[in-house]
Amino acid sequence: MTTNRIGKTSSSKSRALGKVTLSDVAARACVAPMTASRAINQPELVSAVLRARVDKAVQDLGYVPNRAARALASAQSKVIVVLVPSLANAVFTAVLAGIQDALDPCNYQILIGNTRYSDAEEEKLLSTYMQSNPDGILLSGLTHSPRVRQMLATSRVPVVSMMDLSPEPDVMSVGFSQEEAGYAITRYLVEKGRKRIGYMAAQLDERTLRRADGYRKAMQEAGLADPALEMMCPQPSNIALGAELLNRMLDSVPGLDAIFCCNDDLAHGAIFQCQRRGIDVPEQLAICGFNDLPASAWITPSVTTVGTPLYQTGFDAASLLLASIRGNEVPAQRIDLGFTLVERESA
Repeated sequence: MTTNRIGKTSSSKSRALGKVTLSDVAARACVAPMTASRAINQPELVSAVLRARVDKAVQDLGYVPNRAARALASAQSKVIVVLVPSLANAVFTAVLAGIQDALDPCNYQILIGNTRYSDAEEEKLLSTYMQSNPDGILLSGLTHSPRVRQMLATSRVPVVSMMDLSPEPDVMSVGFSQEEAGYAITRYLVEKGRKRIGYMAAQLDERTLRRADGYRKAMQEAGLADPALEMMCPQPSNIALGAELLNRMLDSVPGLDAIFCCNDDLAHGAIFQCQRRGIDVPEQLAICGFNDLPASAWITPSVTTVGTPLYQTGFDAASLLLASIRGNEVPAQRIDLGFTLVERESA
């Protein structure tokens, strides 16, 4: 006997394949499929009792929502793309923690991409992730390739830039002025009476270069500017590199009495190397960092640094993006969270 398969429903096909459907969840929870869908996708719209029944059915059956179908039905994918330059750097893990805390209550899924400080990698990731029809995008920094700018412009998806502040009024951005922060820590060293203040930098991404702009401004105002005081290295930043760069600076810059490191990793390495070389910090050489990583308060001597609002940057950027997605009036296109100068023992 031949079986006629033409009349099979999509639900029966799914069951034949062993795939749990929304109808299966609804039947287990004794609710209508529409109610089950609402409990999963818009839980705030159903009662706690119904939500608990549907949640239990989802767990019992191992149901996985069909994101593509849900996006077609709601015109929203419930996906946010987040691109950061590093997943190994504690700076960006703190930013990601803020993003997740802001998005989790709204049932958004996060697609995280590591650009590795590469324009080509950012282009590739964005091109791939745009196929998921994201509801919004969070980007690190303000500088992007022409291809990325084109993709963002044609997609018309809301975008928020993190970590720096855009001078353009129509660009949503959350962070602080990297240049002002670089100026402030250098000015601090000037006011401490330091004359030969070096700038030690690695990676040379856009934020590092803006901090350098602030450093140069402060040095020029004090009449202390000297290009020989700058050690700019394109290698990825780490503690070992901080030690190596300290050696290079001491060998090439006579009379060096202070160093502003572009981040705390380099500052830690420089301090450890000073200890190996018998150089007293801060009496002989003052050392400052940037970002106030947790270890900076605990190494000896503790590190004078710039405290930056990393978690809050992620949280507020995601919150601003959500407001834009929902069509709400945003409080401001540009949210300046500021920074703090953290004075400790190393300078």
